[in-house]
Amino acid sequence: MVREYVTSVRTIGISYDASMSKKLPLIAAFCLLSSSLPLCAQKKPVNPPGTPPNRPFSSGILFGDTLYVSGITGTDASGKMPERFEDEVKQTLENITKVFTEAGFTFDDAVAVQVYLTDMTLFSQMNGVYTTYFKEPRPTRTTVGVAKLVGTARIEITVTARSAKTKKKK
Repeated sequence: MVREYVTSVRTIGISYDASMSKKLPLIAAFCLLSSSLPLCAQKKPVNPPGTPPNRPFSSGILFGDTLYVSGITGTDASGKMPERFEDEVKQTLENITKVFTEAGFTFDDAVAVQVYLTDMTLFSQMNGVYTTYFKEPRPTRTTVGVAKLVGTARIEITVTARSAKTKKKK
């Protein structure tokens, strides 16, 4: 059994000698732990109920304690886009809420947000709705003006969230 540990220790670049006999259990535990880390942090798709099947992307990916939310627009369950911009922003954030809920996260867990607007003159209107969802301390944010988004969307938001106490849905 010691020979197996010595082989494992050598594969990570530690040479073994007799003075290490007391450290061997610790080294063995490290080897076992480090080899199992990739198993602990696997990518898990997060798609709320009602997500259209066969899309070429996931609504979110949970990797360890971090949730990466895809670019989300304001289409409602029927696929329609609200006419009023503020309603579109609200629907976009409600769609993000569904991804968060499915993964066991909240807006309080958000650490970084990217907002894409087709019309930068709508910036203050977007902020009016945005600040009702993201409370202090607010996540970092980048807002970019773009020429076009999918369909008639005027806003798309992507979020990265991290939770030290990931509350994964069972």
